[in-house]
Amino acid sequence: MSWCTIESDPGVFTELIQEMHVKDVQVEELYSLDVDFLSELRPVYGLIFLFKWMPGGNDERPVVNDPNPNLFFARQVITNACATQAILSILMNRPEIDIGPELSNLKEFTGAFAPDMKGLAINNSNSIRAAHNSFARPEPFVSDEQKVATKDDDVYHFISYIPFEGVLYELDGLKEGPVSLGQYSGGPDDLGWLQMVQPVIQERIERYSQSEIRFNLMAIIKNRKDVYTAELKELEKRREQILQEMNETTATDTEPLNSALAEVASAIETVGKKLIMEEEKFKKWKTENVRRKHNYIPFLFNLLKALAEKKQLKPLVEKARQQKAPSASTS
Repeated sequence: MSWCTIESDPGVFTELIQEMHVKDVQVEELYSLDVDFLSELRPVYGLIFLFKWMPGGNDERPVVNDPNPNLFFARQVITNACATQAILSILMNRPEIDIGPELSNLKEFTGAFAPDMKGLAINNSNSIRAAHNSFARPEPFVSDEQKVATKDDDVYHFISYIPFEGVLYELDGLKEGPVSLGQYSGGPDDLGWLQMVQPVIQERIERYSQSEIRFNLMAIIKNRKDVYTAELKELEKRREQILQEMNETTATDTEPLNSALAEVASAIETVGKKLIMEEEKFKKWKTENVRRKHNYIPFLFNLLKALAEKKQLKPLVEKARQQKAPSASTS
């Protein structure tokens, strides 16, 4: 069974990850690699970069022939699977993520496999393929033949960037192995590796002409609702402590406690607003994904049928042709 193309969208990727039973993570679209901006998203588990793939690209960087045996790297042996493989490249290499039983078993089972065999194992995973293909666009006619891209088609590809056991890696399923981008001495939750990857991504973008703007950068991060909920609980706990101290104090000067209480109250309000925004964002993502997956073809078919029965279809077609004709003649 073939794998469909899926849209590069944080809501799509977040639901895809949830469909694979991975817990407490989400995907966020990035418009900047500014450290101050990224610090608000910590921990950042890894980056996913989408770019226009060009055959015969002049990338002469060597791959790691004898990679760290703990690093999960799979070759892409399936057409259209690069998005899911880019996601898996991050999930499988961050032990602090709860990847659930299905992916845990796959990781353990393929631990000693070569990259090609890991890629085949992903292809043979019914649950991963089902999660991926849940975003397939409904088609009026389904062909068993896989459409092969021609030289005139635009082809896009996803790759991943992760820090792993002291090394920053680029994981590209179309390569023979991982690409080392250098030693990294910081911890996995530090932001230094993101500063290291900035010039790498920028250099890749600059390979293309200035007219090419179709790039996309996303980060897999800890679920923000969980982060903000935990922050809110800590702040509320702190507020209760301050109120208790105010009730028990015998000091006449309570200004320090009043100031601390006001500061905590302001922080609670700020975090509460962030939590509401995240909840609204997830609701929006859910609505958009329902619309992406819904099959509108029967509705359109019955609408055209009803218009034809009322003899309204042909006049509408003729009107559309007349409106199109002037613009065609002036081009």
